[in-house]
Order: sequence, then structure tokens, then C-alpha cells
Amino acid sequence: MSGTRPPIRIGCAGWSIASAHAALFGEGDSMLARYATRFDTVEINSSFYRPHRRQTYERWAATVPEDFRFSAKLPRAITHEARLIGADDVLDRFLDEVSGLGDRLGGVLVQLPPSLAFDARIVENFFERLRVRTDVALACEPRHRSWFVPELDALWERFDVARVAADPARVEGAGEVAGHGGWHYWRWHGSPKIYYSAYDDAALRTLADDLLVRARPGREAWCILDNTAAGHATSDAATMQALCGVEPTGAYDTPAARRPRASPPTQAHLGF
Repeated sequence: MSGTRPPIRIGCAGWSIASAHAALFGEGDSMLARYATRFDTVEINSSFYRPHRRQTYERWAATVPEDFRFSAKLPRAITHEARLIGADDVLDRFLDEVSGLGDRLGGVLVQLPPSLAFDARIVENFFERLRVRTDVALACEPRHRSWFVPELDALWERFDVARVAADPARVEGAGEVAGHGGWHYWRWHGSPKIYYSAYDDAALRTLADDLLVRARPGREAWCILDNTAAGHATSDAATMQALCGVEPTGAYDTPAARRPRASPPTQAHLGF
């Protein structure tokens, strides 16, 4: 990230724009181009459900500015169906496809099913196979309580993986960032109704405080809003930009698009 911008990236899971929030964005030839006038980051959730051609990723990369970054979600065929065992053909195909993003690929998200308990042999083998193939930033979102123990710190460090902080947190510890790698990664899914509920200002300010404390040069803080079902992710992400002092990316600066900005947290509020 350039200039004096904080090393914080804020975006949504996908780039759909609800009509109610269209004024937050500038003009563009596509939904992604419009999205990129406001945010510099997006999570590709659709790669979890189905493959995309390499040419599709190349087109997406060509649509956004140089400083824009994507994270791509690993296919469920690997995480939920094969449960991290084998599926090398699917892994190779996915990595070949997402390489079409070039330097716009910021990282890969590995979300695990809630029923998948930690098994050292399986997990180490999986991350070994993944790391042989790519050195891209990795974030893992485990959802079984067996993953949230201090003994796993060495594993995250060995494979250079950030552990996702999720909301709602399914188990104790799941709401806290941990692990290693060149980033921290938050995924907020909506609460109390997952995917649907908007967050109130108090919740977003608490999240902003956490990002501002943890973000530093060489270790970006990524925040992905996944409460997309009713369109709240875009407005919540815009509020987060204001709270964190992250300027919109570019063509947003028009009278019709301006949104009242919240005051960023003060040093006293952050506890400095």
C-alpha cells in the first residue's frame, strides 16, 4: 500500500452492489469496476463453489487498479468433500486458475467445515502440499474447537498461515486473530442473523480499534464483510473505511456518492 495509508484493507465477500447502496460507488463498465471505485479489496467466494477459467481471473485483474487485491477461497471439494486429504488435481487446477490474477492475488482463504477436528498428520500433510505449490499469503478459518489451542501456534508459524478471526465466533477463541504470515484476516458474517444482519456502530468501532492496533508495515490487516444477503456488507465496509481512516479508492469522490464520514477512533479511545 502506498503513501501514508494505514496497512489496512477493507472489502466484501463478492462485489455485488445493492441498489440501496449504489450511491457509495462511482461509475464503471461492470459491477467489479464500480466496486473498485470504493474498495481496494474483495474476497472471491464463488471459487469455493465452482471453478473459474484462468481467463476469467485475468479479466477481473485487468478490471481493477494496480493496488487492488483479491483473496480467493479454496474449493469446497478440497476442504469439505475431501476434508484436506488428497484432491491434488483440484488443488493444482485452482492454483493455476487463480494465477490469472497475477500480482492482484493477495492471498488464499482456507475455510474448514465445523465438523473437521484437528488431526496433525492430515493438516501438516495438507499445508506441506499447499506450500510446495505456492508461497502466496494463506488464511485459515477453522471452526472446530480443537483448532483453538496454543499448541497450534508452531504449525501456523511453520507454514506461514494466518488464523482468521470470525464473527459470529462458533467456539471460544474463534473471534481472535492468531497465526503468522504477512497479514491478519477478519471475516465478519453478520450478527445476530448470519449473512443478513447489519452491524451496529459500536461493533464496527470495536473492530476498527482491533485493526488499527494490529496493522503495521509488513503485516496488513484485512477485513472482509460477509453479511451480503441483504446488502449490508457494502455499507458496513464503508463505515469501517471511515473508522479506520482508509480513503475510498478513487472515482468515488462525487457529490452524489459521498457518505457522511464517522470520526476515526482517537488515541484515547484506542487506549494509547
